[in-house]
Amino acid sequence: MKHPSPHIISEGGVQFELGGLRGNCIEYDFKKMLIYLEAKGKLLFGKKFKIYRKDYEVLYKLCNYQIKDWSTCKRLGIDPKKGLLLSGPVGCGKTSLMKLLRCMTPHYPTYEIIPARNISFGFNHIGYSIIVQYGDHSFYCFDDLGIEPTGRFFGKDCNVLGEILLSRHELFLSHRVKTHATTNLNAQELEERYGNRVRSRMREMFNLISFDAESKDKRK
Repeated sequence: MKHPSPHIISEGGVQFELGGLRGNCIEYDFKKMLIYLEAKGKLLFGKKFKIYRKDYEVLYKLCNYQIKDWSTCKRLGIDPKKGLLLSGPVGCGKTSLMKLLRCMTPHYPTYEIIPARNISFGFNHIGYSIIVQYGDHSFYCFDDLGIEPTGRFFGKDCNVLGEILLSRHELFLSHRVKTHATTNLNAQELEERYGNRVRSRMREMFNLISFDAESKDKRK
């Protein structure tokens, strides 16, 4: 389905113009994107939702990645061909932002957000077929990566998300299939959780964007 004006989005009877057209190109306005994200956030998560000024730096990177502003991404050291690994403390807003980000670009393929723990629990019930299931060409964002329990099927343990990430890496190399993830863990903790082999491939697959380690828990 084509979107003749993808920069104009209607929510709750209100139109949000995220930028303007110049020829066939959309020139996005970061301030207007912030207004939309806060309004959409209130619709999705309740009236208490707020975009915090201290998060503008992270949001600027995420927004430019999502709209594929190649020149700005290059300046920021971001590769739009890779996925996102959004890291930060518990409650800083990672999952909410990943849910919101995909709403800004209705003309782009979207991604499904899947809690990593649900995948691990699924492995316990149906076994290795779940690794095959998430090794397909769909776009996913694995939420809370690294804190999921180890999978166990018929008495055998499996680092389920580690195996899935290896499969997703192969898809990334062969078909440029992107994977996103959120995590509370830092690089060292991820390596301890998944091993150096997976961590090395994650560097190839992901742009790492991080909240400040002192970001407060917005759910309190």
